[in-house]
This record gives sequence, structure tokens and C-alpha cells, in this order.
Amino acid sequence: MKEKQGENIFPVFEQIINRSKKEKLLKQKAKVIWLTGLSGSGKTTVGAAFEKELYNRGFLTQILDGDNIRTGINKNLKFSVEDRLENIRRIAEVTKLFLNCGVITINCFITPTEDIRQIARDIIGAENMIEIYISTPVEVCEQRDIKGLYKKARAGEIKNFTGISSPFEKPVHAVLEINTGELSLKESVDKLLEVVLKEITY
Repeated sequence: MKEKQGENIFPVFEQIINRSKKEKLLKQKAKVIWLTGLSGSGKTTVGAAFEKELYNRGFLTQILDGDNIRTGINKNLKFSVEDRLENIRRIAEVTKLFLNCGVITINCFITPTEDIRQIARDIIGAENMIEIYISTPVEVCEQRDIKGLYKKARAGEIKNFTGISSPFEKPVHAVLEINTGELSLKESVDKLLEVVLKEITY
């Protein structure tokens, strides 16, 4: 008798080596450090410097940001409300896979509203997520304007640009605020280490 399609497909989670065993192997506790803030606030710069510091201390990490996500798994998404939500949903699902591998994930995304951040928390689990607010003011971000995005937004060439024509809601679950307009890169990383190290040390 011919099998129906999908009949022999079933969950195998109980057969997969679990997260705690992988954390024991790596000698670290997996967490998601989610950096949220405006474009140009310094999320990826701080995240990359933080990753290097963790690497030097023997931790295995992975950075996810707009560049490596939007050019890969999410390259088919635009910037409509629906696509922004799907963007974060996919990011959170990928993050959960890293988490279950025992890897410390550093996510650098604008994630401008509480509704969008809640999508990530629901998928990843609030207990696994350390939210950091890179609170650099829009005036400072606009002065940097490394990619010329604010100039285009002011000229009306980019619609729904966060901080200009679209709002950014201050995070209510952030455990730390870092203003890169006031703190040096080293100071920013030191503040992160103070909060995160105790959460990831095995």
C-alpha cells in the first residue's frame, strides 16, 4: 500500500542532543543579547566589539544584523509593516536554533516597537533574551549618517524611516541603556560585560 505524503514525518526532538548537553560541551550558558536602537546608533559596532571580547574570553558567539540577514535568509523582504514583522519572526526563529546549539547570539536590529520586540520574546523566550537599548539620540545618529539614510529620509526618498517618519518606542524590557554619543566603545563594551558575563558563565 502506497504511503500518503508526510505519513512517515514526525517530530524527533527527543532524539536531538539537548541544549544543556551542548552548553556543557561549550562550557557556557546560551543567551540572546538583543541590541535595539535607531539606525546609526552603534548597535553593530558595539555588538562586534563585544563579540571580540567574548571570543578572547573563550565564548562561542554569533552576530546577526541587518547586513548578514537582509542579504541572505531575508533578501526577499522589503520594508512594509508586514515584511518588517516577518523579518523579525525569521530572525527570532534562526536565533532560537543558535540558542538550542548552546551558542551566545548577539542580535543588532532596530526593532522599533514593543509589538515587534514581543514577537522576538515570544519565539525565543523572555528568559533567554537580554534586551539592551542603544539609546543614542536621533540627532547624533543623523550626524553620523554613515549610509546616507537619514539624508534620503529627510528628502522623502525613504518612506517610514525609523526616527524620522516612523516612530521608535523606548524599550520597556531593556536591562541596560548605552548611549554611544556619550560613552566610548570600550566603556560601552564594559557596561555590557558587567550585565552579561554572569548570565553566560557556566
